[in-house]
Amino acid sequence: MLPPEFVQTACIFGYDADMHLLLPLIFIVALVFGPGWWVRHVMSRYNTPADRYDGSGGELARYLLDGLGLQDVKVEESSEGDHYDPQEKVIRLTAGNLNGRSLTAVTVAAHEVGHALQDATGYAPLKVRGQLIMLTRPIERLGAGILMAAPFVGMLTRVPLVSLLMIVGGMMSLGATTLVHLVTLPTELDASFRRALPMLEKSGALKPVDLPHARRLLKAAALTYLSASLASLLNIARWWALLRR
Repeated sequence: MLPPEFVQTACIFGYDADMHLLLPLIFIVALVFGPGWWVRHVMSRYNTPADRYDGSGGELARYLLDGLGLQDVKVEESSEGDHYDPQEKVIRLTAGNLNGRSLTAVTVAAHEVGHALQDATGYAPLKVRGQLIMLTRPIERLGAGILMAAPFVGMLTRVPLVSLLMIVGGMMSLGATTLVHLVTLPTELDASFRRALPMLEKSGALKPVDLPHARRLLKAAALTYLSASLASLLNIARWWALLRR
């Protein structure tokens, strides 16, 4: 049975399941959905046992922050994913990671503390990433508007090149977030392996047997944003399929 992502991608492009099209489709599905599937798999795998640690992810974050002298950084619950907000100076964790006591919960919390430490030490790439993300938000909205207007402009002007340029511009803008997360991936890896992992090792917060698994989780935490934005590239495929009809 074909994966749902495979079927969805095939339907978007209007392909039949011909053998000569299977390999390109498999490649597209693996590129777009593979990282996200791996991240979800790793996070889910180490989410049990749920009571592996005495303290929760939120408690560990507070402990690590206090040990770094970052008492001004708050830790609170979020419904919008785990992240560190450098403007508000707050680590926001999903309910499961804030209150959970699994290996996933404490490791993800440490990753976000790594971002707080980057901010406190003036880590320039973190500031650049924040600026780029803020810049891409209006660009994405503009891109969607351009794509919606492209067919009408093409019909009014009867100049195919105009419509084509608008489509290309719109698609590029929709991929802006993916590009930002790809370019700033070293910032995520720094938070995981140069900040969080040494903190976890030095503090003795993890059971020694869990350290190799924590490394996998820290890699998954670093790839979270990139994997999500890769999946969003499917929106470009939807627009392309719509506009080529």
